[in-house]
Amino acid sequence: MIRALLFGLLLALGACKAPPEPQPRAQDADPALWVVRDADTTIYLFGTVHLMKPGLTWFDEGVRKAFDASDTLVLELVMPPEDQMQALIAELGTAKAGPPLPAQLPPAVAARLREALSGLGLAPDALDHDEPWLAAVSLSVLPLRQLGYDDKDGAEQVLSAAARAAGKPIEGLETARQQFGYFDNLSMPAQRQLLATTLDDLPKMGAEIEAMVKDWSAGDADALARLLNEDLDRTPELKQALLVTRNRNWANWIAARMQKPGTVFVAVGAGHLAGGDSVQAELAKRGLKAERVRY
Repeated sequence: MIRALLFGLLLALGACKAPPEPQPRAQDADPALWVVRDADTTIYLFGTVHLMKPGLTWFDEGVRKAFDASDTLVLELVMPPEDQMQALIAELGTAKAGPPLPAQLPPAVAARLREALSGLGLAPDALDHDEPWLAAVSLSVLPLRQLGYDDKDGAEQVLSAAARAAGKPIEGLETARQQFGYFDNLSMPAQRQLLATTLDDLPKMGAEIEAMVKDWSAGDADALARLLNEDLDRTPELKQALLVTRNRNWANWIAARMQKPGTVFVAVGAGHLAGGDSVQAELAKRGLKAERVRY
């Protein structure tokens, strides 16, 4: 499910919000949590879902205890001001010249793009000046917004609000330019493949994220790994850029941070903490053991 790796970018696009819905009855969720520790350093690893519906009570019990014990919150990205983010999207995600996006695609893919835009209530030329990767990200977020998923209910917003209220510093593993750059630096064939895959999967996107949230809520890391990474092996360039390279970088950051005392709560997309290329697997290569926290 390549969309899971796009979710880190969804927060930046300022897509229209879904109409407010009645608040559902609260449902308990117990997502997975890991810890890496030595004599004077503790680093918690928490896998997030960036967009969720209201009603899941996950920020309690073991997760809240680990967060409260931490000195610092570390996210994939600390969002820059809105004007800077939009300028960066325009710089890296839009084409300044050349043919419009549909003209760069095989006719069948271009037709599916026009059909998707119409189904989402957008003009046929709404994404004409987007790079294929940005069009894929936009087409990933819009259906979820319409289904009631929102970043305000996502883990990052909840954790960030709690950190600010507690006076905890918030740090990012990546800058916005770095994160967008992973996509922008993909070869054009890989970007087009990402867009085509996104278009193919639009009809089942709602069911996929519902299954993802269900596995996440149950703390079923193995099921989550199968769901999130099921199609990445067929797209090696995407897997290397969006998953493997970033997980290695983050494992290096954690290994370096272990040399300083303190307690840190690291929250990254759940797909990065699942499967054979996970952050935990990279940490093991560096002699660091991530243990599951049972709560």
